[in-house]
Amino acid sequence: MSNSTFGMVFTKSGVPMDRQEFNFPDLKQGELLVKIKYATICGSDLHTYQGFRQTPVPTILGHEIIGEIAEFPTGDVLQDYYGNNLKLGDRITWSIAASCGECHYCKIGVSQKCVNLFKYGHEKISDEHPLSGGYAEYCHLAKGTTIVKISDQLPNKVIGPANCATATTAAAFRVGGDCAGKVVIIQGSGMLGLTACAMASSLGARKVIALDIDKDRLVLASKFGATETILIEGDNADVINKIKNITDAYMGDLIIEMSGISKSVELGLNLLSIGGHIVFVGSVFTQPDVQINPESIVRGVFNIHGMHNYIPEDLATGITFLENNHKIYPFEKLVSSEFQLQDVEAAFQHSIATKAFRVAIKTD
Repeated sequence: MSNSTFGMVFTKSGVPMDRQEFNFPDLKQGELLVKIKYATICGSDLHTYQGFRQTPVPTILGHEIIGEIAEFPTGDVLQDYYGNNLKLGDRITWSIAASCGECHYCKIGVSQKCVNLFKYGHEKISDEHPLSGGYAEYCHLAKGTTIVKISDQLPNKVIGPANCATATTAAAFRVGGDCAGKVVIIQGSGMLGLTACAMASSLGARKVIALDIDKDRLVLASKFGATETILIEGDNADVINKIKNITDAYMGDLIIEMSGISKSVELGLNLLSIGGHIVFVGSVFTQPDVQINPESIVRGVFNIHGMHNYIPEDLATGITFLENNHKIYPFEKLVSSEFQLQDVEAAFQHSIATKAFRVAIKTD
């Protein structure tokens, strides 16, 4: 291994990412150096790249990453989520963020909101930790990162988005509760929405109803476990009536809102069955406020949840789900193109132009 490596550095929207050389870090206890093999482009990466969201700069973007362990701290023994000792060459993925385990939020079970959170692909380059994103040759894992060793039987195209889309979807189902025998409504049929359709189906939902404004995505949703699809063309009242007809007026027991659009959020609240759960996942960007009628929440015994990122068990759940279901649902086809690391600019432009579910960056 040479004395230096490189990453593609993002400084601001409209400025091409620039190749920069970095020295390898001196690893501290609990840290790892990982050789990146594969990284996919998430929607949040695109939002940052296009200037729709802000992140500290300069930075190396990318958080959906697969890699092989390249170096341990001297004398350190590290374990994965399951307590298995890790070794050089292990193929791994890891949590989107590292948490301290000691602060108030870590102790009450929302470690993704740790006051000392270190988030991959979202950190400003520093002398102490320059390599924290996926669009580079190596990534430096911080102490407190949840690591999961992954099977060689899982293709890169399947496992690539696991530590973001799949794990976040698993978190939504965890807080939404058991959906076996129930009606599940998925609002939005992007990467997360398709994953949610497949997860609901695998968990035994009686009906899985996918909603979207794009008819082609709804066709794909049917291949990912949706039993019914509804194309949103008119106002919310039209969709509400269609859901009533499909469910004999009982509506949705579990609704997962993936789009984040205010009109869709308002619609979701009007699709809930008595005692139903709604989980807001997509609302991670500024939108107009939504009016809520408190009486309807009380009388309907509604359960409203917000889910941003996830906790370690959700990553493990998501990977297990992919292991058991990647041959049932066509996850591999959602990564439509692959580019080499030095061509990351072309990869982003292609992703934007084609509206791809995922585009991948390879380092081999």
